[in-house]
Amino acid sequence: MKALRDILAFLVGDPQADRVVPPTGFTAQLTLFSAAAMAFLASFALALSTSTGRLADRWSSELAQSLTVRISAPEDQLAIQTQAAMGVLQTTPGIQSARALSIEEQAALLAPWFGSSVPIENLPIPQLIDVIEDGSALNVASLRLRLQAEAPGAIVDDHARWRQPLIRAAGRLRGLSWLSLLLITGTMAAMITLAANAALSANRQVIEVLRQVGAVDSYIAQAFVRRFTLRALSGAAIGAICGMIAIALLPSTNAVGGFLTDLGFRGAGWLVPASIPFLAAVVAFVATRLAALRTLRTMA
Repeated sequence: MKALRDILAFLVGDPQADRVVPPTGFTAQLTLFSAAAMAFLASFALALSTSTGRLADRWSSELAQSLTVRISAPEDQLAIQTQAAMGVLQTTPGIQSARALSIEEQAALLAPWFGSSVPIENLPIPQLIDVIEDGSALNVASLRLRLQAEAPGAIVDDHARWRQPLIRAAGRLRGLSWLSLLLITGTMAAMITLAANAALSANRQVIEVLRQVGAVDSYIAQAFVRRFTLRALSGAAIGAICGMIAIALLPSTNAVGGFLTDLGFRGAGWLVPASIPFLAAVVAFVATRLAALRTLRTMA
């Protein structure tokens, strides 16, 4: 209850002490603008962090549960070795399904590199077999040996060389997004500190009068802390709302596809950017209080 009363008293404030801090002017505009801009950028940094986490999980789960068998053999042996490889795959524990891709499906895979007009049926391309694991332990080394015996032209690709670099890249992107959040927080704290120092210097004479009538530094600092905290809260709320609207208006994955179109929050994840204004208020509270007490000591 005491904590709640303290919060209510802080929000209501002291009308006499509030007169020390100018309600408008350069410092008020600087605080509002910096808080709004930093909250807007923080929304995208959080969206990037969340999206890269989903991306890494998706890449890991999808690629880890599948592998590809590539059969390179002379044209007269290709169908025979494909049938032999399918027989091995269908009798291997740990494999849920195995399906040889059709000419049309392989053409679709090669279209981004060769175009859709290339007569792929006349090219000596290998036969691809898409294999889905059932989640149990699959002995890839044993599978390679069995395929080598039944279909000498078969090569097993377990996607490890693709999966690990992609997961590392997603992890680094996530780390960069958290680093961006730290830089944004530090920048906002620095801007609010500058604004608080400017407001204190501009009201030096008023502060001296308050001291003469018995006001202590903590009382004077509280007025600055309250004003700048509420300004940061309101500015960050505006920035966070604008950021959330901008993220919500991004194209959906179903419409375009790809990583950038999956940038955003899902379900309860939208509560994460909604907490930005409160975090900004905490940063403003700490930064303003430290700046005010330090500056008041130099005025003594």
